[in-house]
Amino acid sequence: MKVLQWIKDTGPKRPELKSRQSRLKKIFMVSKRLVLCLMIFILVGLVWAGIRVWNMNTAASTTPLQQVQIGIVLGASMWGAEPSPGLKERLEEALHLYRNGTVQRLIVSGGLDKPDFPYTEAEGMQRYLVDKGVPVQHIVLENHATSTYENLLYSQRIMKEYGWTSSVIITHSYHGPRAMEIAQFLNFDHPQMALTESKVLNMPIHQSREVLAYAKWTLQRWWISAQTWVA
Repeated sequence: MKVLQWIKDTGPKRPELKSRQSRLKKIFMVSKRLVLCLMIFILVGLVWAGIRVWNMNTAASTTPLQQVQIGIVLGASMWGAEPSPGLKERLEEALHLYRNGTVQRLIVSGGLDKPDFPYTEAEGMQRYLVDKGVPVQHIVLENHATSTYENLLYSQRIMKEYGWTSSVIITHSYHGPRAMEIAQFLNFDHPQMALTESKVLNMPIHQSREVLAYAKWTLQRWWISAQTWVA
């Protein structure tokens, strides 16, 4: 009897036991809600990414393309002194539009990829186009952009400087939806799109990167809009 009484006296008190059970229950409920929120966040992210990929796969050039003053060629990577195969595809689309009279002049936009490269993206594109027969005076360089947003922002400034108002944006199909959204955000005047399908790029990789770039642009757009609203 004394042993039983000792165990009873030294064992956990009921109020302490209830308090511990209550804490464990609260921790369980909070963890459950966090897991649920995480699952919802992941699901929403997957749906959002799926919509972006669907937009990339269904993007198409403006039809019919109207004659414009300027074709804006969005930059892509250089391979040393030469445009990469992907960039050459954009340049070939630009050449086609220039030769058939859809565009009168071209803005080539893109900064320096690496410090040891001899040319910026714009300079590399200009060299390629001149070699293909485009008069150098019909090509305007934009040498500073490091993103699609900057490509279009700086090209827009050049257009305003020269008094040009009509344009077509030249890029790949997977890149087109984001480029068009940025152009509309910047209030381009009825921007048109000339999109080329790639035969040299690894689309799963580039589309995955584009989804991340789209997410970055979405945050950037919100930030720019917030700054404008505050100002």
